[in-house]
Amino acid sequence: MAPWREQVRIERSRATAAAASGPQAAADRMASFVDRHYHRLMRASTLRPAALLLALPWIAVGVHAQAAASAPAERRNWFDDPFVAATHGLPGCPVPDPPLLTEVEMQHEAHWRAERGTSCFRSGRCRLPNAYLYDKELVPRVVKSIEAAGSYGNTSIWVEGQRRWIWLKGCVSTPEQAAELERTVRLIDDVEAVIPQLIVGTTMPPGKPVYRLPP
Repeated sequence: MAPWREQVRIERSRATAAAASGPQAAADRMASFVDRHYHRLMRASTLRPAALLLALPWIAVGVHAQAAASAPAERRNWFDDPFVAATHGLPGCPVPDPPLLTEVEMQHEAHWRAERGTSCFRSGRCRLPNAYLYDKELVPRVVKSIEAAGSYGNTSIWVEGQRRWIWLKGCVSTPEQAAELERTVRLIDDVEAVIPQLIVGTTMPPGKPVYRLPP
């Protein structure tokens, strides 16, 4: 068997190569190394100090990589899509999931967002070169219109905007109120489409949720 110094150097080289495939691969490599040589690693007196110094940092890297690989992927509002609570009159209404994505989901969506965003301008339906440029100004106007109507105090509504499309999520008191809210928002300048995802009352119907809930 190769001396410990040389053996650790070999494992270090292999772990570095495995890291190119991602943190899980590096973690697996180092976990295998620890499993195979656990008893010798625990008997530190049998290792030359230099070899131990070489081994321990890579064991730590492996443990850290293993934890990072198993942790849930971070979700962020990568595209800064507006998401605003417009009313708060129905306590207990299920809170919708904000427009959060993992990095992998963001990369998947980036291409089609670029295509959809510019098609509006190319077809002459938008003044601005990208439909998503309207949203940060448009959603506050939607919220202002809902507040000004004065008839939605007994609702809990969240407004989300993407490319001039408005999603209405949350709870209303009656089906008629939901229909009236949709008509109100459709009349706002620059709104291209309204997607009502509303519950009558505060209980999510059985089966598939009306809108996405936080994980």
